[in-house]
Amino acid sequence: MSRVVVLGSLNADLHLGVERHPAPGETVLAGTVAHRSGGKGANQALAAARAGARVLLVGAVGDDEPGRAHLRHLRAAGVGTSAVRVLAGVPTGTAVVCTDAAGEGTIVVAPGANHRVGPGDLAALDGLGPGDVLLAQLELPLDVVADGVRRASRRGARVVLNLAPYAPLPDDVLAAADPVVVNEHEGALLERDGVAAPSLLTTLGARGARWGDLEVPAERVRVVDTTGAGDAFCGALAAHLAAGADRAAALAAATAAAAACVQHEGAQPPASSG
Repeated sequence: MSRVVVLGSLNADLHLGVERHPAPGETVLAGTVAHRSGGKGANQALAAARAGARVLLVGAVGDDEPGRAHLRHLRAAGVGTSAVRVLAGVPTGTAVVCTDAAGEGTIVVAPGANHRVGPGDLAALDGLGPGDVLLAQLELPLDVVADGVRRASRRGARVVLNLAPYAPLPDDVLAAADPVVVNEHEGALLERDGVAAPSLLTTLGARGARWGDLEVPAERVRVVDTTGAGDAFCGALAAHLAAGADRAAALAAATAAAAACVQHEGAQPPASSG
């Protein structure tokens, strides 16, 4: 059975609900406060597991209660965490997420243990082969992500690379991914840098997603929180590609997963959300 290996971040998320986002120098009061599990790697691993994939997460947390709680949560959801290192004296990554009344969010991340992921952690990718999928994002050190992509590609695995948060990567790394996933903002930054990804998938928010010449519209839903939409999309996409789905079927499934995600609060909505 093919599997999805996620090379990515784990964060403890602090969610604040605000009526509107503050302007520079302005203070606004939050109406709600919630502590949740997050990090793009963990979010995408959980989404892939809920889409039916066999998932291994590669990353790091601190030897603290947020990190231990996060691992318990992921294991209960069926995500393999044997390749997540627990680091003494280092805090688990932390994200502060502010969501306004329209469901739009802003995020500030302190990487913590995520930036201690190094070349030695990539040994977990050595079991990858044809039919498997490596799913990666950019909340880990960029050289580690780049080396992970190259390593997986050499072993014949498919690479799904989410350029979030956006940073420039070498041309050979982008060329190894099928697809490179960006939102419209990240796509504009990629174009600004004069770099072309041979296989580019752009998420279009409420309009759906486009992969090359293939475009899938999004279901019209009531938006509560957009924070985890991109991660739900990437996780479901990787899961369906690992299961042998073609581009059209995988794109449709990923778009549906994102639509389901935005109807709930938090980056890791309940399993019943679909």
